[in-house]
This record gives sequence, C-alpha cells and structure tokens, in this order.
Amino acid sequence: MAGWERLQETVRLEMVQRGEEGCRINGFAEKLAAAGEDEAQLMQVYRELKALSVAADFRYQEPSALEEIRRLRPEGPRKLTAEWTAAEWRDKFYGAWLGRSAGCALGKPLEYLDYLYGKEGRPGWENVELWFRGADAWPITGYTPEHSRAEAEYGLGLNDWSPTLMSTRESIQFMESDDDIRYTLLGLLLLEQKGLDWDSWDVGKLWHQHLTYSQVCTAETQVYMNFAQETSHLHGDKPADWPHRLEQMRMYLNPYREWIGAAIRADGLAYGAAGHPELAAELGWRDASFSHVKNGIYGEMFNAAMISAAFAEKDNERIIEIGLSEIPSTSRLASDVRQGVEIAKKAKSERELVSKIWDSFSHYDAVHTNNNAALVAAALIYGGDDFEKAIVTSVYGGMDTDCNGATVGSIMGAKLGASSLPQSWIEPLHDTLYADLPGFHPIAISECAERSYQVFLKIRGELSGKL
Repeated sequence: MAGWERLQETVRLEMVQRGEEGCRINGFAEKLAAAGEDEAQLMQVYRELKALSVAADFRYQEPSALEEIRRLRPEGPRKLTAEWTAAEWRDKFYGAWLGRSAGCALGKPLEYLDYLYGKEGRPGWENVELWFRGADAWPITGYTPEHSRAEAEYGLGLNDWSPTLMSTRESIQFMESDDDIRYTLLGLLLLEQKGLDWDSWDVGKLWHQHLTYSQVCTAETQVYMNFAQETSHLHGDKPADWPHRLEQMRMYLNPYREWIGAAIRADGLAYGAAGHPELAAELGWRDASFSHVKNGIYGEMFNAAMISAAFAEKDNERIIEIGLSEIPSTSRLASDVRQGVEIAKKAKSERELVSKIWDSFSHYDAVHTNNNAALVAAALIYGGDDFEKAIVTSVYGGMDTDCNGATVGSIMGAKLGASSLPQSWIEPLHDTLYADLPGFHPIAISECAERSYQVFLKIRGELSGKL
C-alpha cells in the first residue's frame, strides 16, 4: 500500500500514536503481531485503533479547533509594539532568512539515523560529539566536517539521503535544497498570492502545484497522497463539506500527525505576521491543520508565535512564553516545553543540557514535535543572545538536527538582525539558496528577505484597514 512506510509499520505507529493521545492500547501489540503482513487483517487492526476513545483519566486537554485552542491558552500579548526603521526591519528579515539557512545547513549533514536515534547504545547527541571530536573540530564553531575518525572508530556516517551533500565544512557554498527551506518559501508564496485569505484547502493546492511526491515526508507524504483523492486537475474548487473531508484526509493512514512536519512550516508565514504572534499562530494553525492534529498543530503555532515575537522582543525566555501563550496550557507540548526550559536553566554545560533533554524525551520518536520543541526552547534559553551558542546547542542535541537548527537560527536571526550575525556562519552561504522549486533554484537569500518584508508591509496595511 502506497505511503511513507509499509502498511505493517504504519499500523504499528498508529498504535503508538493512539497510546500517546491517551487511548488504552492493551492487547493491540498482539493483534498486530497476529496480523503479520496480511493487508486485510492489518486494516482491521487499524480500524479498531481509529475507533478508540481517549481515556477519561487522561490528564491533558488537546483540541484541534482554533476556537477551542484559544479557550485553553494562557494570557499573552497578542500583538507587540516594534518601532523599527525600514532599514532595521529589513535587517531583521534578512537575519531571519540567513539564520534559518545557517542553522539548517549546520544540522543537515547530521540528519541521519546515527544522530536521530543513536547507535550501539549511544544517544544521538553523543554521536554528534564523537563526529566533531574525530574531526578535531570540537567544540563546534563551524559547519559539520565531511570526514571524521568516528567513521572508522564508531561506524558513524553523514546524511546519505540526498544525491549530493553540499552543507559540510569543506563543500558549503550556498544553502542547499532542503524541506526546511522549501516550506519557508511556500509560506512566502502563499502570503504573496493570497494575503490573509486562505485556508487548508489552499495549502493542499499549493503543495500539488509546487512539490513533487518525493519532496514530502511522513505526515506530509500521507496527506499529499490523500489530498489527491479530494481534488482534480479540471475541477479544483473547494467542496462545501471541506471541513468534514479535511478531518478524514489528515487522519487516514497518518500516524505521523503529531510529528515535526508542521512545525518546520511556520517561518514563511510568521515573517509576514512579524510582531503579531496571535496572527502568526493563527496562520500556523491554518497551515498545520492540513496535515496534523493536536500537538502537531500546536508545534507550528508555537514556532510561529515565537518567530513573530522575535522581531520585537529581545529576551529569549519571554519569546518562549509568548509562544506558549498561543497554545493550550493543558497540552503535552506546553508541559514538555516548560520541562525543556527548566532543564536549560539548571544545566551547567551544553553536554549536561542535551543529555538530560535526550533522557527526558526518549519516549518520543526522534522526529516528533514535542521532544524537538523542548530542545529548541532549551537551546534558546541556554544560548541567550549568542547566535552560535544557540544553533550549536540545538544541533548538538541530536534528534531532528536540521529542523531544530533552522528554527533556532530563524528566531535568533530575527531577534539580532543580519548585521549582528557572525560572519563565519553567514559568509559561506554567499547569499544564495537552492530549493528545487521553480523560481527559487537558485535565488538570493536577500531577495527572499525583501519579499517577506514586502508581504509584511502588505499584511500590516490590511490589518490597519480593518481597525
């Protein structure tokens, strides 16, 4: 059966997901084992899992609808005051794009099983350290070395999922194509084309227009495929019962619906709502709702609100609190992020921080929303105003290295501005990115930043006109 994984693994992950959502899954491991690879039996187990209800004693409240999410969020500043000159705004937008690119490029070679899940009993963060030590590049002060003695000594490797890897210390000349960058560009395109007048249906049409099936992963793969059953090339109008269809589409054979895929799509939307975290979170909700539910949605809302706030707020802990003010305080994500913040505050070293984050959240898959969000928050607290320290900590922690480096880099870049970013991280990019998207392969990073600034001005004008 088509999709990100074989059906047997998809159903196993659905069982895990249902358990994380608070359902009683006792006996299902045995049912799954008995089904073997028989598709009909696997689908019967899947239907039984889907029919489960959240247990009455589950201690979290986690709605997916925007109105219900807002009822459960804490108090917070829904809009911030930022009195920057045009030059200062432009510097911040350029900083956000550069920061996201640099953090992503640092983590991209390490987006590999050895660092995602660990190897031979070693956690992923330890393997990151071994790689850099084996290249005589420890502590981390630059991009990932292409080779390391850890290859022979520990059997470690680098990302081999791309035909070429152009983000290592020896080869980097630009921001190479990556899904973390493609989604940022798609967010920019969506706001350029639609302004604030769009919903999850438009997200699906945008993906089918610009992304190939091979460019999407996990939840995005399942929903890309499911959406093809809801639209046509000749008659692409949104059906009247889209909300009902959406719920079926984003759920069907999609056990990845709380994984990190939506959280990495926040930036291009949040840039357009700079200084307006409530609006940024709403745009994140619209986008995430196409493919995710519950904590998967909250991850994009949290990131969007933080990125938006970073254009106006200087204190990282305050930025995190603003992000948390847009998601339910009753959610697992809110609890996990707060735990990550406390770990960072008590940590006496980066090693202690990443070790405790790994141990505290090892029950999640390496590309789940929650564990990576906790690491992002911890890296922001620990990094303070130091761009390098923040992105290095986020990548050192293992798990989804390029996603976390990109998110932290985006926030730090928006906060500090391009003119304050270390040139050792910025110069190797040569103001260029490649995205495997028409019109963006290649494009100047500064052009992307200017376009985001113009979108921001347009949206700010739209909002002013409604007051």
